[in-house]
Amino acid sequence: MTGPESEGPQVRRAVCPGSFDPITNGHLDIIARASRLYDEVYVAVMINKSKKGLFDIEERIDLIRRVTAEYENVRVESFHGLLVDFCKQRDIPAIVKGLRAVSDFDYELQMAQMNNGLSGVETLFVPTNPTYSFLSSSLVKEVAAWGGDVSHLVPPAVLEALTAKLRAD
Repeated sequence: MTGPESEGPQVRRAVCPGSFDPITNGHLDIIARASRLYDEVYVAVMINKSKKGLFDIEERIDLIRRVTAEYENVRVESFHGLLVDFCKQRDIPAIVKGLRAVSDFDYELQMAQMNNGLSGVETLFVPTNPTYSFLSSSLVKEVAAWGGDVSHLVPPAVLEALTAKLRAD
């Protein structure tokens, strides 16, 4: 047999990109939902050399791997440059993004259209669980820095690392 029938089932891949500084329960919810829809889900941790994060890239990757360990089909990698290049290199046809509000949609729609125009990669928008509709990594860091309780906003491993990091600064 030759042709597509002989190649076996197509592996469905998607990527969940972001800075994840740190990963929140909102991010984790989107990753978990994507992991149920796709055979392989890459969590692509963006490297932005012009932006100093609280956690370095290796710390973010380690935290994400720890909190996604229960999802056997999730892989965590860093990337620098265009997300579409990351997708091309790994044969990923879909980007999964969580949307919290209409304001997210305006920006994300432009990015989705650009990514599709550059490479044909599709973007799927997943509405955020209402529990996390206000949540961002920046907000978590700010509240935690002022001593606020963020234990319900991040996984326990992230809370521990965040507390230790803020204590050290």
